[in-house]
Amino acid sequence: MDAPTPPLYIDRPEDVAVAARALAGGAIVAAGFANFYALVTRPDAATVRRVNRAKGRPVQQVGSITTVIGRIPGMFDWTRISPRLPVGRVRALMDALYGAGPFGFRGPAADRLPDHLTHVDQGVRTTQVIAPGLTCPSNALFDRALAETGSDHLYITSANRSRQVTGAAEEPAHWKAGGLAADFAHLDDLVLLAHRDEAAARAAYPGYLTTSVTLLSFHAPEGDLEEPPVLTVDRHGSLHLDDVRRAAVPLGLQVRLAGSARQRLQVRGYAEALV
Repeated sequence: MDAPTPPLYIDRPEDVAVAARALAGGAIVAAGFANFYALVTRPDAATVRRVNRAKGRPVQQVGSITTVIGRIPGMFDWTRISPRLPVGRVRALMDALYGAGPFGFRGPAADRLPDHLTHVDQGVRTTQVIAPGLTCPSNALFDRALAETGSDHLYITSANRSRQVTGAAEEPAHWKAGGLAADFAHLDDLVLLAHRDEAAARAAYPGYLTTSVTLLSFHAPEGDLEEPPVLTVDRHGSLHLDDVRRAAVPLGLQVRLAGSARQRLQVRGYAEALV
């Protein structure tokens, strides 16, 4: 009988190197991401379509991107922001929220980003950037994978099967490696880069639920000209709306929930054997 393959850990540089090389070769990497897990791959259209099939999503569904913190501003076209929304304030809000933990922003997409990683909303071609926060060890994976792929961005998606396949009302992201591996056992090339200590990873983000990130859009600010610009939370996930507001208000920005975000994302539950 062959010896079991030793696990790969997100905080071990040699394991990160293995995962980054596999990603560049086309593999799907399930990586520890702040206090939960995410799927990360090359950003080409064929790979994104393959992940959509693996999750049970529509094949043509557009994807989100991730990158290292310093490259995030370059994912957006700042010339397309409304003149009533000061760029400096948005950048400062990004620094505050990405500096604290996992979060997502949606804004005007840089021209070089491909169509399968963008979405036109209210006449604006947008992209959404999901990042784990400044201190997460997954940043080392992104840095190494960008070097291996020669790109400045990667494709990222939640580590879950689509509810369109499972029939569940909601399929939250995985925050335990065992459950993730079971859900994606049908993938021969899945590389699991796990948290060494999942309890410690959760404890590192006490203000965040173990679910997909909250997503704030800034491409179409609302409100009267006399009032602070209003940005929209398109998805109410791991970070509570009140915490987003606490970061935004000192910068002269207001935040509201989109109608589709009034129900906060659930946290995945596990059978006793996985807890």
